[in-house]
Amino acid sequence: MQTRTFALSAISVLALSACATAPDPIASTLPPEAMSAPFLSAEPGAVSPSPLPEDWWRLYSDPVLDELVADALLANTDIRQATARIERARTFLRGARAERLPQSGIAASTGYARLPEGEAAAVGDRSGAAFSLGVDLSYEVDLFDRIGKGIDAAREDVSAAQADADAVRVMVVADTTRAYADAASAAARIAVAQAIVGLLDDTLRLTRRRHDAGLTDGLAVARIEALREQRAATIPAIAAERNAALFALATMTGRPPRDLPEISGERSIPLEIRAPLPVGDGAELIARRPDVRAAEKRLLGDLARIGVARADLYPRITLGGSVQSSATGLGNLFSGGPLSLFLGPLIDWAFPNREPIRARIDAAEADADASLAAFDGSVLSALQEAETALSDYARVLDQRRRLTAAEQAAQRAARITRAQNREGLIDSLQTLEAERTLAETQAALADLDGLVSRRQIAVFRALGGGWSHAPGGPVR
Repeated sequence: MQTRTFALSAISVLALSACATAPDPIASTLPPEAMSAPFLSAEPGAVSPSPLPEDWWRLYSDPVLDELVADALLANTDIRQATARIERARTFLRGARAERLPQSGIAASTGYARLPEGEAAAVGDRSGAAFSLGVDLSYEVDLFDRIGKGIDAAREDVSAAQADADAVRVMVVADTTRAYADAASAAARIAVAQAIVGLLDDTLRLTRRRHDAGLTDGLAVARIEALREQRAATIPAIAAERNAALFALATMTGRPPRDLPEISGERSIPLEIRAPLPVGDGAELIARRPDVRAAEKRLLGDLARIGVARADLYPRITLGGSVQSSATGLGNLFSGGPLSLFLGPLIDWAFPNREPIRARIDAAEADADASLAAFDGSVLSALQEAETALSDYARVLDQRRRLTAAEQAAQRAARITRAQNREGLIDSLQTLEAERTLAETQAALADLDGLVSRRQIAVFRALGGGWSHAPGGPVR
């Protein structure tokens, strides 16, 4: 994927144009080289510098997940709200563009009038009903780019709204994938818990036979029964977590819980990508993150509004004309009544009191300074979130490697103690301790598999989810 340059160019210098109303360049405080380097937490084997694909969730190779994400992108209520905000911004852009067109208006009035003696007709009343009708036409000559800067600001507002919608899409896709992963992880944990209970049932039957044969006491039986019930008691709680994940999945896809497809809950294997995750580098992250793009577009919009405010320092020139007629009756409004005609330029210039204009300029510049700080903050937050997610993912993988080795050792110990217990070489308490260790290790490993899934999804979410541009192309 080719790295986009709009954000990095904004980091170095942000300016709109060289005309008289253009704001002074505003430089970011962030060094560009600090954002183009590889991630500090990108460990080889866990991640790769390959670019993040647009549809990252397809890396899981799960058709059910693909269908759920497609439903969420189409029907999620948060996305629908963000789309409505895009349309609202587009209406303001349409209004700003309309100011470039000639403006026209029609004014009509009727009322009671009394004419002076010199204007009264030879016969007829000096007073009575009066009618007037006027047509105005004007066109502003945008010499100082007031209208142009207003269009620029509105265009950037649309782009910011589109980036905000992309950020919502990133969240929706990540939350949908996580809900699906949590449901699968819970199903896998239930299966592990049931297997542990089944294993303890076998141990309990063996211990009871030894007790009946007088080879062990009732304490060993009671302790294994207690351990078995403890593990069985965890199953309803995990089942409740699974149901909660499925209900969340229904909400993310715009459905009531009862309408979620049954196939959504059939997966019982933790959702995980075994290959190294493609993460790119810092420059790609900055170009891709929708919140960074939104902050940049708001900054550019505020810079354009400085130009709009500065244009008020200069005369506003309008070419216009008007035709107006008045009469004492509708019949002679266009034939017998007085007719006035005006054609020429109009100049509107606030002078010499310019303090209100300069106050508006100062306010616009302060808004731009705040937007620049927000832009810098969004870049720093993006880097922080990406590094944190990558670090958490690397640590949980290391933790699982160690716990997997512990689970294999616990399995070997449990097999040995069972054999020794059957031969009468050790008592049941030693067997119980080995079974307890194995059960706890297997349960912890099942929990950790679910945590790996969540950490992977957190990485993709922190990287911007693959949305490097707003749908529909650039705003023109």
